[in-house]
Amino acid sequence: MNGENKALCRRVVDCINSRQLDEGAALHAPFYVYQGPGMQFRGPEGWRQLVTMYLNAFPDMVLQIDDVIAEGDKVALRFTAKGTHRGELAGINGTGRPVTVPCISVMRFANGKIIEEYEVFDNLGLFQSIGRMPALTAEV
Repeated sequence: MNGENKALCRRVVDCINSRQLDEGAALHAPFYVYQGPGMQFRGPEGWRQLVTMYLNAFPDMVLQIDDVIAEGDKVALRFTAKGTHRGELAGINGTGRPVTVPCISVMRFANGKIIEEYEVFDNLGLFQSIGRMPALTAEV
């Protein structure tokens, strides 16, 4: 089962990278719940809305898988999102600036579908990259 869930997780990333959102949405259960920083989405259509929001803000976005770890009915995915901020995100118009954002997502599976996802990513780094927050400096 772990191998199947890991393959499904990789397939979701492939669907995002190839912009096959119908296929990606079909991999999520009707009662799927996404929890992210300040966000919650439900069902396959909610997943599609989430991905579309990011693709509108970063039209050239690509996700690079760094690690996939499975245990029981869960898969932990560590990935890097890269793209250029060209559209609105959180009320901030496109800046044309490149972003590289490390992310971690934990997905839970049942009957060959994703039923739950909890995601965290470097919000501070994202907003620094697009000029919304000043870069932090530290002296050692």
